[in-house]
Amino acid sequence: MGKLMRVTLGTAFLVAVDIRKGSPTLGKWFGAEVSAEGRKQIWAPAGFARGFCTLSDFAEVQYKCTGIYNSKSESCIRWDDPEIGINWPITPVHLSEKDRKAQTLKQWLSSPDSENFRYSGNHTIVER
Repeated sequence: MGKLMRVTLGTAFLVAVDIRKGSPTLGKWFGAEVSAEGRKQIWAPAGFARGFCTLSDFAEVQYKCTGIYNSKSESCIRWDDPEIGINWPITPVHLSEKDRKAQTLKQWLSSPDSENFRYSGNHTIVER
């Protein structure tokens, strides 16, 4: 599902990664620092993995989604996958258990679930 992401408290670095099989931008990422004060939003279309890191002591990230959450279709791709190469602006990193167990994009692309994410046109990530 597509997600419009915004920060309503604090500051965070929001990221979207193209995970659509056959896409000319497969594995490419976009990231931006977004704050409650700056009021920017990031649109990530369906077929893009999303993540964030908090840059302030506290942050609240909100999503407006194009569909209803389904835990059975949830997956996780490693935040530090070297083939993606996201330049996260923080160290050290504190991860959830889910993020610690995440797979690489290559592993995810070899899974049957990835067949549901095929490129069918030109979508771009838009910063507003």
